[in-house]
Amino acid sequence: MQGKGLPVKDAYFVLQVGKHKSKTRVFRNNSNHVWNEEFVFRVHGNNDQQELAVSVFNHDDVDDFGSFFNVSGDLVGRVQIPVWSVAAEQNQTLPPTWFSLEKPMTGKFINMDCGKILLSLSLRRKSDKSSTNHIVYPNSNVNEEYKESEGPRVSSHDMHSYKARRVKIAEGKKLMKTIVSRLERVFNKHEENSRTDDSSELTSASSDCEDCEHPSSCSFIEGLEIMSSRENEQEMPENLQGGILLDKVYIVPSWDLNMFLFAPNSQFKKDLEELQGTTDAEEGPWTWKSTNMSHLSRTVSCTKAATKLVKAVKATEEQTYIKADGKEFAVLTNVSTPEVPYGNAFNIELLYKIMPGPEISSGEASSHLLISWGINFCKSTMMKCMIEGGARQGLKECFDQFADLLAQNFKMMDYTDSSNKDHMLATLEAAHQSEWQLASDYFWNFTAVSTIFMILYVVVHILFCEPGIVQGLEFNGLDLPDSFGQLITCSILVIQLERVCNMTKHFIQARLQRGSDHGVRAQGEGWVLTVALIEGTNLSSMDSTGLSDPFVVLTCNGKTRTSSVQLQTSDPQWNEILEFDAMDEPPSVLDVEVFDFDGPFDQATSLGHAEIVFLKHTSLELADMWIPLEGKLAQSSQSKLHLRIFIDNDKGVETVKEYLTKMEKEVGRKMSLRSPHRNSTFQNLFGLPPEEFLINDFTCHLKRKMPLQGRIFLSARILGFYANLFGHKTKFFFLWEDIEEIQVHPPSLSSVGSPFLVITLRKGRGLDARCWAKSQDEEGRLRYNFQSFISFSIASRTIMALWKTKTMIPEHKSQLAEEQPQDEEKWSIMLEDHGCFVSAEEVKMPKIFSTELPISVESLMEMFDGGKMEHEIMEKSGRLSYATTAWESVKLGVFERHITYRFKYHISIFGGEVTCTQHKSPLGNDEGWIVNELMAIQDVPFADHFHGNLRYQIEKSSLAYCSCKCDVYFGITWLKSTKFQQRITRNMSDKLTQVMKEVFELIKREKLLANHDQHPIRHEDATMLV
Repeated sequence: MQGKGLPVKDAYFVLQVGKHKSKTRVFRNNSNHVWNEEFVFRVHGNNDQQELAVSVFNHDDVDDFGSFFNVSGDLVGRVQIPVWSVAAEQNQTLPPTWFSLEKPMTGKFINMDCGKILLSLSLRRKSDKSSTNHIVYPNSNVNEEYKESEGPRVSSHDMHSYKARRVKIAEGKKLMKTIVSRLERVFNKHEENSRTDDSSELTSASSDCEDCEHPSSCSFIEGLEIMSSRENEQEMPENLQGGILLDKVYIVPSWDLNMFLFAPNSQFKKDLEELQGTTDAEEGPWTWKSTNMSHLSRTVSCTKAATKLVKAVKATEEQTYIKADGKEFAVLTNVSTPEVPYGNAFNIELLYKIMPGPEISSGEASSHLLISWGINFCKSTMMKCMIEGGARQGLKECFDQFADLLAQNFKMMDYTDSSNKDHMLATLEAAHQSEWQLASDYFWNFTAVSTIFMILYVVVHILFCEPGIVQGLEFNGLDLPDSFGQLITCSILVIQLERVCNMTKHFIQARLQRGSDHGVRAQGEGWVLTVALIEGTNLSSMDSTGLSDPFVVLTCNGKTRTSSVQLQTSDPQWNEILEFDAMDEPPSVLDVEVFDFDGPFDQATSLGHAEIVFLKHTSLELADMWIPLEGKLAQSSQSKLHLRIFIDNDKGVETVKEYLTKMEKEVGRKMSLRSPHRNSTFQNLFGLPPEEFLINDFTCHLKRKMPLQGRIFLSARILGFYANLFGHKTKFFFLWEDIEEIQVHPPSLSSVGSPFLVITLRKGRGLDARCWAKSQDEEGRLRYNFQSFISFSIASRTIMALWKTKTMIPEHKSQLAEEQPQDEEKWSIMLEDHGCFVSAEEVKMPKIFSTELPISVESLMEMFDGGKMEHEIMEKSGRLSYATTAWESVKLGVFERHITYRFKYHISIFGGEVTCTQHKSPLGNDEGWIVNELMAIQDVPFADHFHGNLRYQIEKSSLAYCSCKCDVYFGITWLKSTKFQQRITRNMSDKLTQVMKEVFELIKREKLLANHDQHPIRHEDATMLV
């Protein structure tokens, strides 16, 4: 049947009983030797004196030529099996058994392990009808075609028939053998040997055309071991389209769970039959079937218990192993019930998938059992929807009992359990390599090793040398190279030393650098999102070296977390834990983007991005997932990130109650917690995770070409619609974040006199429910119309409140900003962590901008009085939510105020929030002012490493009357050391120069327009001027 551990790749077998020989086909350049061929030999006389000799040969190029002269390849090994041992077995059949090959006495394989072969033998009488069914003679008529497989495995069980071309080859072999026999006569060979070889080749030709059509009898465990040993690379099949019946994790090894469920005479199956009232159960043996793919299968029949609607009926199950590799198992069950109404029109399919489960802190093995179902209609029927509904309800009840009984035998594991999460995170923390190992891996290259060798070589040379004679331009203490060769050698050594020093500096900074959000614990109580950023693979780069300085920015519910920067790598290893502060509602989406660091204000190159919708993944999938990055650079490099995501609720039901209480104020109506049964129905209806909870639902119409009556469901994360019109189901949902606009329209004739809601999605959202949209605008945004609510005011207020709370649109944010007090206590709280004010004279501040304006100093100083003009110009120049305090005197001639704002995206991709402290004081000649500004920036990489310092020097201009001159200086106060000081300084200077140019252009334009409005030119003056 197959070979294992053979020392050669080009192997074939020669089988011999007495004088009759047969030969298998040859595997070329293949280490997976699976023949599955059947040979028939005639055994005469006493069985005690006969034996089957199986020899394994190595096929080489000589065999193709030498086969014409009966020359064999090198002998690898041999095994001899007495025929009497087969006759002593039950039914005179030896089941599949592994035989160890004996080493040859001579040849090049004499000292090698020869491996094993798997054989199955049986003895049958000549009169036995079944024995003749296995023989296919070359001269027989063949109707079907045979296609030769070119894959790595070629199984004779996959060959059901042959072409006429195959028959001609067999006849050609016979003719060639006749020629060989004539040549042997010329060389005085025995005629008897010629006849023996002739009959042997005929037997080989017959055996090559063999095909076993009957299942082989083998035990259940042996069959699983055969499937596992074949190293089948078939992937685990997809879930069936009907849905999931059971998805649980049990603390038991996957092999044991498979044996518990499907082993012959399983006690679990008997207990389940007794629980469900099943009778007349008949369980067939597991048999090895050979069709297009060899597999194990069995047939189970029983009588199902009667229900309220259906009487007791006979059911037949055909169970087939699709995959069994020792760790993962997939069993497809086809259930037929012809006695039920319309039973001949459909079959039920069940797919059992057993996979290794997640790691457990106790070290025990776990198994993930997932059972899905589907229905196949072999005949068309109008009762299709009714049959599907009945089958779904019956299977649900059946597998509820299945799950309860299985839970009594094995402990279930909740893979969202905090102990399991803590274990995985603790494992992640312990995954760091030692510093010495990292250093050895980093410096084990040609540059470092060659430099160390050169230094040692030079040091040894110096120790053996005596002081040289002073010559040329040398003097005592200065020893110059005496030849060009020495000069070149010194240059090479200096270059190598510089490279090694840079590598050492690079390594130390990479090890000391950490992101400010790594390891920071979440604050508050509620829904806590924890993201373990493990590693990335194949990250792209724009540099010529092919390496980048990647860091990851995670965004959820408007909050961001940033990882550390990994230096010069395309496969970074972070092993960092990032936690988001507690939220009132469960998070919906996590935006992930990878950047190549090049300064906090730079338009950093995006190396790829991804969006993770939590509702589309199970907790088990989120606990360990690889996400492919999108974007041109990422897709060309096939970049991926490895994440582990956990969503926890610290307060349980209390968090949901607090969220509903908050929504009551927005809606103006009492909201109560729905029952667990109703929540479960809602979750199953849309396939949502267990943490999703229903807030409210309303009856309405979905307006398209024709109104479709259904129900709209509202939760903290989704808006869903469901309708069932005569069995035709309509079901879709989208996230609150997908909605761009909600409009309330008054009653109209088209809406049958009722007001209606128009929900517009963002571009590219809701594509899976595109067919149910009312229209699509010119920008590609989908619009959905909902009308005919029983209580339109309550429904519309609830929908608007949930949407605004989740998305926090800009209008709502500005409204909240205006309502916030701007008192001194607020500013002291915001600035308490920024330390004391640093004087501009203490920092090196080069000039970054200079301009002269045709306005007075007093007019320009209006830009620093907190008035309307200052706010308008700052908003236009990209500073959002700009707020100032009044100037206060802190000492004689020095005034102080505070400012806060947030940069727009075109200035900083991080949208960093800035808190400033400004001091102003007059110049010594009282003809101008100096304004010093200290900037503290948050939410940008390395924000805790520096403060920015700006100085405005405003004075009268000597070039023109009523004009002024303004010089702007910028410098950075470094709080912590970092490798990127020059890059950050250059980046901020360039960006602030552009901002200052834009600000002063706006000031000039505003002042000129204001002067024009105050002193318009009369028509008469204009004519005179012309």
